[in-house]
Amino acid sequence: MKQQLTGSSPSGTQQPVSLARRLGLFDATMIVMGGIIGSGIFMNPHVVAQYVHTPWLILGAWVAGGVIALLGAFIYAELAARRPEVGGQYAYIREAYSPILAFLFGWTLFLVSDCGGMAAVAITFGRYFIELTGIPLSDTVVAIGALTMLTVINCLGVRTGSTVQNIFMVIKIVAVLALIGCGYFFIHHNQFRASAPVAETHSPFDLLTSFGAAMVPVLFAYGGWQTANFVAGEIREPQKNLPRGLLFGVIGVVALYVGVNVVSIRALGADGLAVTKTPASEVMYMAFGKTGSLLIAVGIAISTLGFLSQSILTAPRVYFAMAKDGLFFKSVAWLHPKTRVPVVAIALQGLLAIAITLSGTYEEILSYVVSNDFIFFGFTASCIFVLRRRSSHVNPDEERFNMPGHPVTTVLFIAVCCFIVINTIYKYPVNTLIGIGIVITGIPIYYFWRWWRRKG
Repeated sequence: MKQQLTGSSPSGTQQPVSLARRLGLFDATMIVMGGIIGSGIFMNPHVVAQYVHTPWLILGAWVAGGVIALLGAFIYAELAARRPEVGGQYAYIREAYSPILAFLFGWTLFLVSDCGGMAAVAITFGRYFIELTGIPLSDTVVAIGALTMLTVINCLGVRTGSTVQNIFMVIKIVAVLALIGCGYFFIHHNQFRASAPVAETHSPFDLLTSFGAAMVPVLFAYGGWQTANFVAGEIREPQKNLPRGLLFGVIGVVALYVGVNVVSIRALGADGLAVTKTPASEVMYMAFGKTGSLLIAVGIAISTLGFLSQSILTAPRVYFAMAKDGLFFKSVAWLHPKTRVPVVAIALQGLLAIAITLSGTYEEILSYVVSNDFIFFGFTASCIFVLRRRSSHVNPDEERFNMPGHPVTTVLFIAVCCFIVINTIYKYPVNTLIGIGIVITGIPIYYFWRWWRRKG
């Protein structure tokens, strides 16, 4: 079923309004990069270095994570070419499998993953903002202000929201490049001395398990590229620009991430990196003292705000698609006749994110859905098998982007998703079960919406 892009009024009256395709290749690339780069890369190298203790293994983990992220980008590029529809993962799962599985994805995204993540990132921004400015406000107040401001901006139109996102993304890229440049040109090799010894790995089995553990934070640091597919309905020539944006964006992030780790290892050494919780700040301090630390703090604050902006721009398109299918409030499918964006969906997302921010439960909520994200990643990747089989009967000669190395590469990506899920279940069994329970609560909600739709 092809996704219709025409909106409805809040009362359900059909209006001749559709999503506007106002985003190009540059916008798509910036959205991809903005969905990946948050504050994690400024701190996560420390976590990885605690698991693997040599420079080559540390860099190897980040390169391997980049390759896996690129495989995921290739998969989503093919899915975008085959189904260039608003909603991204939601649309792919619906078309390949069933509406209920798609709804469970959207339900979890809205209730927990997206809005809970927005609350956590907004609080992080608030803490950096207060530390930098000295303004006597609570981080919660600043977080709510940021959420409100970006929600209003995105209600003004996809072009306005994307322009703000592009500005933040360019600043983020400059901040990361500045960190790499300062670490390389202004710091002598391995000036830092570790304050504590790092445990050594001896047997091959220990090495393998340690490398596997290191891959978990790496893969999470590379996550987020898939959200660009949510706005496929507003990208010009999505069958061309979205796949290219995915590939250009992920490759760009891999280059930046590896560069950050190279200079961190060069400045701190592997042992120093393992005991330095804020390696980016330490590198900049070694280069320029307190001024360097201040500059990178500004960069991290802007990076978190940019990540928040990207989330507010992309995720509401999933809720819009759900409402078009009759699986959410009708008003969520309404498009403003002038801005041509799902204003109700954007506002609803902002309100829930603010509510979670006020509750202070965002960190606990996010710990419940770590495995759920990768369960849906695996489901989405497997959609290629279904959609390829169907298209082979319809138009086998149609030119489109195809996943290189399929089915081996696709199966490899799915296997990595399974590894993350199994590892999470092993490490956090209680939280994982709660997360699965959250997904299951969506089943009666789905049937309620179907009943409500028939009743209406």
